[in-house]
Amino acid sequence: MAEILLLVVGATLVSAAAHRAGASPPIAAVVAGLLVSFVPGVPDYHLDPDLALIVFVPPLVYSDAVESSYLNLRANARPIGLLSVGLVLFTTAVVGLAAHAVVPGMPWAAAFVLGAILAPTDAVAAVSIARRLGLPRRIVTILVAESIVNDATGMTVFRLTLAVALGGTTTFLDGAAEFAYTSLAGVAVGLALALPVRRLRGWLADAVTENAVMLLVPFGAYAAAESFHASGVLAVLAAGLYLGHHFAGASHEARLQEKATWRLATCVLEAVSFALIGLQLRPVLRALHTTDPAALGRAAAVVFAAMLLARAVWIFPATYLPRRLSARLRARDPAPPWQHPAAICWAGTRGVVSLAAAFAVPPDMPDRDLVLFLAFSAVLGTLLVQGLGFPAVARRLRLRDEGQAREDDLAEAMAQEVAVRAALARVEARATSGQEEVPGHVLDRLRDLAEHRCSTAWERIRADGARVRAEPPTAAYRRLRREMLAHERSVFVRLCREGRIHDEVLRRVMHELDLEEAALART
Repeated sequence: MAEILLLVVGATLVSAAAHRAGASPPIAAVVAGLLVSFVPGVPDYHLDPDLALIVFVPPLVYSDAVESSYLNLRANARPIGLLSVGLVLFTTAVVGLAAHAVVPGMPWAAAFVLGAILAPTDAVAAVSIARRLGLPRRIVTILVAESIVNDATGMTVFRLTLAVALGGTTTFLDGAAEFAYTSLAGVAVGLALALPVRRLRGWLADAVTENAVMLLVPFGAYAAAESFHASGVLAVLAAGLYLGHHFAGASHEARLQEKATWRLATCVLEAVSFALIGLQLRPVLRALHTTDPAALGRAAAVVFAAMLLARAVWIFPATYLPRRLSARLRARDPAPPWQHPAAICWAGTRGVVSLAAAFAVPPDMPDRDLVLFLAFSAVLGTLLVQGLGFPAVARRLRLRDEGQAREDDLAEAMAQEVAVRAALARVEARATSGQEEVPGHVLDRLRDLAEHRCSTAWERIRADGARVRAEPPTAAYRRLRREMLAHERSVFVRLCREGRIHDEVLRRVMHELDLEEAALART
């Protein structure tokens, strides 16, 4: 228990320091785990594959799915399918061929097991960097969806190749049938769970209870799908997309709590999972202490290079060839600049799912320790090389999407004005119809609030796309109101310490002030 507590506390502190320094928390956690693994006296942390798949994967997938746009995923279904299915199969074949060629005596089956382990991506590190750098939304959407959907493909291929490596037999039709079943059944289980949960969250009156139920959804969807031998990842994805698409049905308090809850859970789970990746180095090396280090390094380099090459060889033709062959596709979805597929190529990091699959290989499989080492070194290589290098690559490709931010601001301002005017008209209609007696000063205050919200949205928009150098009126209002709120807090705290108000009164007032300041931070 003490070891687990130290792991969680240490990983969280590293993540906090990375956030403070503006670095990528997942990459920082991996590097810290690597360094700590060689400190004398540090215990070995063995990654339990079952624990990793049930503890880390469902909540991380669900949090991404809830925040994802179903409409964007549907609009990008073709590239997502090519990456999450076609690229997984292609990577399995390329890595398997490379491993069999570079490692003398490695059976074909074991080589393809390694390929299946390394085929699915884990875009947590890359996406965290992409969002911070402001990369185009389509790139981020494709990376997130690929990393979620291709887990199902990768795990299906892994089970099939592992069965062959352990002496079983299978055919292409068997594999295709199993993939179709696991995928469709996984989506069906996720939707079957999400439908009643959506109705339940509308019935529950307590926000805390509602969010307690929502916390159970990813684990319930994953476990239910796996009990039917379906894809737990796709079940979690389907449930998260459906509930995220209908998030407006929840109460405002539940939405605020849910967003904060999943941010907290994601922060801790990402930090711990990536720290565990770094901590695996010493146990993995110990299992191969009698093997020639030069041969191990050569094999690891070839496998890593094959994995990168397979991604580049697949992505560029998959991006441009369909458009060359289809005029309709070309008209509907023009070819992106070469920088877009280049960024997607570089962002193909691997993570905890690949490592969990590697550790799930039974001890009686031939070359199991070597497969584990090659998988670990490839995962580590993608995180350190691609993860650390991604900011520099993105800057070199000049992919920062300022235009998207401006389009979002413009759309928000237009929608904000329409919504505010409609809401104000409704209140004024009630006041003038005689249905309700509304004091004049209340109507004036509501009009001022509506004008403030519209002005705040439109002030983000400038004809030249630049921000205004002089402070706009609404910005001055926010700045001065924050100063007032800070002073009000200090007065309330002083009054509480003097015994003039109770602690409960202080907490209630502080909560109201916090909500107002949070609204100011957004507007």
